[in-house]
Amino acid sequence: MNFDKELDARGLNCPLPILRTKKSLADMKSGQILKILATDPGSVKDFQAFSKQTGNELLNSTEVNGEFHFWLKKK
Repeated sequence: MNFDKELDARGLNCPLPILRTKKSLADMKSGQILKILATDPGSVKDFQAFSKQTGNELLNSTEVNGEFHFWLKKK
């Protein structure tokens, strides 16, 4: 999946992946896609909740060998 910016949040625990995501999204334009890499298993639920609360669309999420990838579209 194409994306405009990538955020490496691997090795960070809650709430840091979400906080770094907020900061990254602030520098982006509406409609752009941010790809996030994370290793915190709690980030799956965190990003689902973040998407609902902020209106940024969670386009996809995958797990590969304990690494989680999320694609968020900025509202």
